[in-house]
Amino acid sequence: MEQVGLAAATHDVSLWSLFMQAGFIVKLVMLGLLGASVWTWAIVIDKSVSYAKARRQFNQFEQVFWSGQSLEELYRSLAERNNSGLAAIFVAAMREWKKSFERGARSPIGLQMRIDRAMDVAMAREAEAFEARLGSLATIGSAGPFIGLFGTVVGIMTSFQAIAGSKSTNLAVVAPGIAEALLATAIGLVAAIPAVIAYNRFSGDAGKLSARMEGFADEFSGILSRQIDEKLQPRQAAE
Repeated sequence: MEQVGLAAATHDVSLWSLFMQAGFIVKLVMLGLLGASVWTWAIVIDKSVSYAKARRQFNQFEQVFWSGQSLEELYRSLAERNNSGLAAIFVAAMREWKKSFERGARSPIGLQMRIDRAMDVAMAREAEAFEARLGSLATIGSAGPFIGLFGTVVGIMTSFQAIAGSKSTNLAVVAPGIAEALLATAIGLVAAIPAVIAYNRFSGDAGKLSARMEGFADEFSGILSRQIDEKLQPRQAAE
């Protein structure tokens, strides 16, 4: 019993000591997972701020758009800005509208198709910005546990080799090596679990924002379609 107590006393099982006592490959795995965890939280903070900002901008734009202000005035106030979200879709549609009429557009169907295409391109660009770096969260969430398990397997193999070399199966000798190996799996789970939760949440938020953009684009397309009919039909009748 005294020998077991002395052997246990010689092994520090704090997290830092377990990390420092681990082999090179296991240390590399742990450092990579810690870096992935830091990257995950950086994405979480960035997306939380950017999505909250996008929702505020959506609400502000919709309030102005439906306030009764003329489309021309709203376009002039936004044309020179670095717009995003609904404002970017609106500006893209109005820019195509104005270019087409300046060049003497005659076909309502062709003009409507060009405006819809311009809004689709703007929506795709905005949706891509909303979904940026979500793939990193998915990768960390899915690969993190397996990378940690790889570190654990390597660590256990090293521990068994050390046990064979020492020719001792005393628990005080075996336990620290096993603990070092299991620490890699624990760090993998610490990195992966927040990444999975964040990915699911932000994917849902991005989908909701994209749905709002599509709804606005459909409504605005209907408004422009009516105005196209009002402008082009008298011209075609006169001809």
